[in-house]
Amino acid sequence: MARIKAGKETRAKHKKILAAAKGFRGRRKNTIRTATAAVWRAGQYAYRDRKAKKRSFRSLWIQRINAAVRPYELTYSRFIDGLAKAGVEMDRKVMSDLAITQPDAFGALVEKAKAALV
Repeated sequence: MARIKAGKETRAKHKKILAAAKGFRGRRKNTIRTATAAVWRAGQYAYRDRKAKKRSFRSLWIQRINAAVRPYELTYSRFIDGLAKAGVEMDRKVMSDLAITQPDAFGALVEKAKAALV
């Protein structure tokens, strides 16, 4: 009886790896062994950086809020403390957007925080 090799399955797996390696440079795009390693590593970086992206955006929002409250003679931490005491629950992404697009509404938020601090 003839030995059956996993030709179809192996070819399909190789095609999948090489498709994922499209755009890589050198042998990494067309040699299965190096492409496999490169695709795995790229996946690890992608996974890690999806988490890092969230951290860096939160940091950006905090910087924007801090810059927006400085003209009102407040710091970021005092502003957040005032909002907590006033019972205002708003995430930093929305506050950052509000500070950029609607400064008047953000000013009202700052005054509310200031009133709660006194």
